[in-house]
Amino acid sequence: MKLTIEVWRQASDEDAGEFVTYTVDDAAAEMSLPELLDRLNAQLVEAGDDPIAFDTDCREGICGTCGITVDGVPHGPEPHTPMCRQHLRSFSDGAHIRMEPFRSSAFPVVRDLVVDRSAMDRVVASGGFVSVDAGTAPDADTRQIPFDMAERALDFSACIGCGACIAACPNGSSHLFTGSLLTHLATLPQGKPERGRRARGVVESAEEEFGPCSVYGECAEVCPAGIPLSAISAVNREAARAAVRRNRDD
Repeated sequence: MKLTIEVWRQASDEDAGEFVTYTVDDAAAEMSLPELLDRLNAQLVEAGDDPIAFDTDCREGICGTCGITVDGVPHGPEPHTPMCRQHLRSFSDGAHIRMEPFRSSAFPVVRDLVVDRSAMDRVVASGGFVSVDAGTAPDADTRQIPFDMAERALDFSACIGCGACIAACPNGSSHLFTGSLLTHLATLPQGKPERGRRARGVVESAEEEFGPCSVYGECAEVCPAGIPLSAISAVNREAARAAVRRNRDD
């Protein structure tokens, strides 16, 4: 396959950046998008040019680090699929592919296709965890959890924290990410003791870092984990519950 690739190049967060066009003559349909960038970088290095910077890690659709915007869509043309699992068979021979970083004011560009997603880390640090007493681990069946409850928690815990939902939202909202975080921790009994404090901390942090929910639904369309749109309702629900129960030890 011969592909024309238009890539965003930006040396640092202080530079304006621009799109630069390259050609790869020996791409293969079974290549993933990161492998295409690997091939392009090999060409650039051979020519004495700087390689394109992009985030990559597991390449198994688990870690969420590789996300970029492809032809205007976070991750790429295949719905509910992370960028590292998007393959060139989705494109025709001779296609023109445009690659750029996730676009959001909360995601400043570090270099080329790399963005700083630490705003999401700050939301997690504000309460997206369960505190446990150190010591001997309890037996697995000490606290029994109904099957439906466990399945619901697992469905919402599938979020890989890639940030595609934020990049897709016109307002740069994190409601899908934040809602999935709050829902899966509030569903299980281990997360209930800190439910109110967690909601107050996470929602406050999300409001500081990201924009308001647009209720357009672009977030759910690009989510690699298939987090349902119902997750966004959890943000206001958990915030309201925390406000009502503020004086209680929850």
